[in-house]
Amino acid sequence: MTDAPFPIPPADEHNQRLVDLVDPARLPQPEPAGRYNLVVIGAGTAGLVTTAGAAGLGAKVALIERHLMGGDCLNYGCVPSKALLSAARVAATVRDAARFGVSIQSDVRVDFATIMERMRGVRADLAGNDSAARFAGLGVDVFHGEARFIARNRVEVGGRTLRFSRAAIATGARAVALPMAGLADAGFLTNETVFSLTAMPRRIAVIGAGPVGCELAQAFRRFGAEVTLLEVMPRILIREDPDAAERVGRALKGEGIEVVTEAKITQIERRHGAKIIRCEHRGAVREIAVDEILIGAGRAPNVENLGLETAGVEYDRDGIKVDDHLRTTNSRVYAAGDVCTSYKFTHIADAAARIVIRNALFFGRARMSALTIPWCVYTDPEIAHVGLSAEDAAQRGIRIRTFMQELAQVDRAVIDGETEGFVKVHVAEGSDGIVGATIVARHASEMISELTFAISHKVGLGAIANLIHPYPTQAEAIKKLGDAYNRTRLTPRVKRIFAGWLAWRR
Repeated sequence: MTDAPFPIPPADEHNQRLVDLVDPARLPQPEPAGRYNLVVIGAGTAGLVTTAGAAGLGAKVALIERHLMGGDCLNYGCVPSKALLSAARVAATVRDAARFGVSIQSDVRVDFATIMERMRGVRADLAGNDSAARFAGLGVDVFHGEARFIARNRVEVGGRTLRFSRAAIATGARAVALPMAGLADAGFLTNETVFSLTAMPRRIAVIGAGPVGCELAQAFRRFGAEVTLLEVMPRILIREDPDAAERVGRALKGEGIEVVTEAKITQIERRHGAKIIRCEHRGAVREIAVDEILIGAGRAPNVENLGLETAGVEYDRDGIKVDDHLRTTNSRVYAAGDVCTSYKFTHIADAAARIVIRNALFFGRARMSALTIPWCVYTDPEIAHVGLSAEDAAQRGIRIRTFMQELAQVDRAVIDGETEGFVKVHVAEGSDGIVGATIVARHASEMISELTFAISHKVGLGAIANLIHPYPTQAEAIKKLGDAYNRTRLTPRVKRIFAGWLAWRR
């Protein structure tokens, strides 16, 4: 008999510390209570926030996890990826130092093994908040194993039956292989395996130019790899504002990434120690030789083997079906996070969990559609977006005016040497009511919350002009747009009235 594989390779001290914290199998399995106010299936962001919130309110809660607590965000997503992006940004900044008059006397050397070790250390440092022991300390019964509904109000795990008044499914989603001939035989990386690398591939192809693909393509290029980014659509970042995607594409190409859009991959094979990608591109056939292939697209909700049919919970290939209150077709059962929403972001999973707590435990009527949802792409420059795009507004028949401020005209951006970007705000025609915004900037993710707050609380663009922004900051770009809107109110007639008034006052 062989030992089971280490839950999250490589098996070094950092990952051992991580597993010791977030593996629920390390805790003694509790005896089930007679009846739970809430049973939560899945210990990713949505599940953990739901569990902690309910337990903090005095509910009797059970939490079930079959693998590691923390879900994608801690183990395979936000935390490790942003640790890599931070290291990549440092490498790029050092290489660019001469532009600021700072001389580096030797070549910049990137130690990929040390970068990955730091990432694993950071991940372990942050794991305590998601640990099994922490949740047990909150009074939660933490179970390890496969959960399966055996009735509309009962779940089985590890031979134990848990009865509940309400349940929340938060099983998330997983990376899946794309249907490409030869891909499985050639081997590939996903966001769930790329963070286990200890040596950097010299040549890497990233398939899928969505947020994950673009972020990791840029990181590996900054570490020194030859990177080819392949996308079947006509442009990268197809869900983003076209101007924003164009700016990021320009940055990626400027750093030496080969970006191939409208690429149809027909075959992948191993040949002479390399992985050969054959693709059709604008009528021509080409072959790309690489050492690794990273799949940056394709995720599937985790709905299998849960006994959802027994519970009367409907689902399809897109996930569990929920209403606006996140209630499933079984009124006792709710769902939150990637398993039921197209917005697959940690902060949305957190917001959805709070809706589940209110609605499941307190007969609340909180609605997902009431949320103002921002999202970010953590390339350099970053993209941050909230509300409607111009295309969204047109589809809904909303007439808008668009105000745009280039960072090249913002003092702090000029000072920082970070002028490649803009702030774009859409307002409803005839008012200053903000309906959507996009920011492209090195710190766009830190700037978008001002506009998210404005939309949520119906603060108009003109009112933002009256908000004092510290000088110099890149966020002054938003204030400049407020000023630009207010200038549109000074029509020729208004100017004549003001001129007459001022002349009378002389």
